[in-house]
Amino acid sequence: MHNSANVSPSDSVADNGIQRWPGAAYPLGASYDGAGTNFSLFSEVATRVELCLIADDGTESRIKLGEVDGYCWHAYLPGIEPGQKYGYRVYGPFDPAAGHRCDPSKLLLDPYGKAFHGTFDTGDSSLFSTAPELAETGTADDLIGADSAAHTMLSVVINPYFDWQNDRSPRRPYHETIIYEAHVKGMTAAHPDIPEELRGTYAGLAHPVIIDHLKSLGITAIELMPVHQFLQDFVLLDQGLRNYWGYNTFGYLAPHDEYTSRRDQPSSAVTEFKAMVRAFHAEDIEVILDVVYNHTAEGNHLGPTISFRGIDNAAYYRLAEDNPALYTDYTGTGNSLNGRHPHTLQLIMDSLRYWVTEMHVDGFRFDLASTLARELHDVDRLSAFFDLVQQDPIVSQVKLIAEPWDVGEGGYQVGNFPSLWTEWNGKYRDTVRDYWRGEPATLGEFASRLTGSSDLYASTGRRPLASINFVTAHDGFTLADLVSYNEKHNEANGEDNRDGESHNRSWNCGVEGPTDDADIRALRARQQRNILTTLLLSQGTPMIAHGDELGRTQSGNNNVYCQDSPLAWMDWSLAQDNSDLLEFTRRVISLRTEHPVFRRRRFFKGRPIRWGEQNLDIAWLTPTGGEMTAADWDSGFGKSLAVFLNGEGIAEPDLRGEKIVDDTFLICFNAHDGAIDFTMPSARYGDKWIGVLDTSDATGASTVAVDAGGQLPVGARSVVVLCRQERTAQSDGRG
Repeated sequence: MHNSANVSPSDSVADNGIQRWPGAAYPLGASYDGAGTNFSLFSEVATRVELCLIADDGTESRIKLGEVDGYCWHAYLPGIEPGQKYGYRVYGPFDPAAGHRCDPSKLLLDPYGKAFHGTFDTGDSSLFSTAPELAETGTADDLIGADSAAHTMLSVVINPYFDWQNDRSPRRPYHETIIYEAHVKGMTAAHPDIPEELRGTYAGLAHPVIIDHLKSLGITAIELMPVHQFLQDFVLLDQGLRNYWGYNTFGYLAPHDEYTSRRDQPSSAVTEFKAMVRAFHAEDIEVILDVVYNHTAEGNHLGPTISFRGIDNAAYYRLAEDNPALYTDYTGTGNSLNGRHPHTLQLIMDSLRYWVTEMHVDGFRFDLASTLARELHDVDRLSAFFDLVQQDPIVSQVKLIAEPWDVGEGGYQVGNFPSLWTEWNGKYRDTVRDYWRGEPATLGEFASRLTGSSDLYASTGRRPLASINFVTAHDGFTLADLVSYNEKHNEANGEDNRDGESHNRSWNCGVEGPTDDADIRALRARQQRNILTTLLLSQGTPMIAHGDELGRTQSGNNNVYCQDSPLAWMDWSLAQDNSDLLEFTRRVISLRTEHPVFRRRRFFKGRPIRWGEQNLDIAWLTPTGGEMTAADWDSGFGKSLAVFLNGEGIAEPDLRGEKIVDDTFLICFNAHDGAIDFTMPSARYGDKWIGVLDTSDATGASTVAVDAGGQLPVGARSVVVLCRQERTAQSDGRG
């Protein structure tokens, strides 16, 4: 609601025939209250700001914002209702050499816009303030001066009211969470059971067939690749490509409008997004957003002027200290947001709170989060951004996931984020890939990653759940491609295969790409099952990349950021072709869900739980049944081991304060190229073991039963999971 003290009718001014009251500086953006709309825009450098109301026929009405408080230019317009399209013209210095790029010939988008409408005319030069050769040194006299109003998108006033129907967040704890990384369009664009008009949209993602698929898997949270309003990169469009991934944000409070099924209706993306969240919550599935607060879509000094650059360039961006005409780039995209400026920090925090309070999302995954930690140059985990998040009563209570690296010096920060945060564990990804492709000297590292990476997180008071475990994600090979290609094949991206990661830690199992060789195909299928088993039975919070449960392939392309096509979309026919893999994924997720020993909230201790007891929580065993020695860990050739997980040694209460007691398991890992006979440990560990999962079987089924001291054949490159059926009274978990 607007502050009535600031919008008294007695202060009313007519501007172009439109009634204008002083309004309020906060909240920023356009805020409809049922009677009119308050507009507020921050610019420290502006000398004049005009609010431009755009009619359906393109007619523009300019209204001078005469009230300025704390560098926020504002007015309240009675009678302005949802659906009104608008923009801003900001007057001030155009002096690139000093870091200023105000240009009133550009109709600028609202940084706090909650919806956008229209398209960018990417072929029109009016979106650019200067000729490229003048971008660093030009003055106001060098402005192209062409008006961009007819060639840019427009901000839209929204109706904030929505019937949430008693919606609530599932608020599922991390140790019960299984994340599914997905793309709104990629998940639904080719689904035959979704109506064609809903494919590629929020409504399509909320369709019962998608929710039923996630529920049947056992997924508890869907992590959406960027849905903040983003720009289609001009260079890509010129090549007939598109910015499919969406890491090119300019609207931090607006859902991307191309994902609405009613794009002709301004602000429909807002209500459709909310309905999608409501549908997921009704099925107890959380919604996490992949957010890009490290850079914007305006790019480097040669990029278009569509919003921040023309409003207050030096406030919103990190400028090069030795040449403010250029941008400091920690992201590889041309610019970096200036997290040192209070108004830029405010934009980020206001955006986060808005998505939680108004859009009901359950958490965020922060793209290139190390950029947000840079106070000056170095990464500082105590930077102002993290202080703000820590004390915020709303943002601090949702899931916060860091991608703990950027492309700048010292940007790789896995394990170094504050205690409130979880992290994409890049070391987990690399280690699991190396182990299953047969790299030497990986056993010790593999054991650490399997048990929650205490070496990374315990020293900061965090628990295993801080490790977001993943082996594949949107960036890189799919799971099927990880076991089918040694090299990337990104020719379709138009960069001569130079883009994308070259060191993938992948193994093609003997042939590059598709093959009719039955043995290689069987090995690849088994390797996929091995990796899924490792991922889902590791301590920490697992994340699956969408389509890996179906064997989705991108034909060896490990960087489909620009491929908005069937190459990147989910091929749902694979649900039939690879039904065994789908059934296997369900089986192993169910095993994790049903047994808390695979999702402990505290790290293993590897010693008796309490004084006087001889009950180990974990033990590492060789294939001969004895405990691993230092020599066993240090052997460069060792690729096989077993881990004993004591369900009676969890030693942590459940959420009701009751002691957790679970079944006890033995997991036999064999990454060798030949079968190995594992000797079951002595009766102190257990009298009899029953097979519950075997990756040698297409669906994971196992009927094996073996006694203490008996032999268990474990196939080449496979995993067998056994459950203890009986235990002796004198068992001490040592062997």
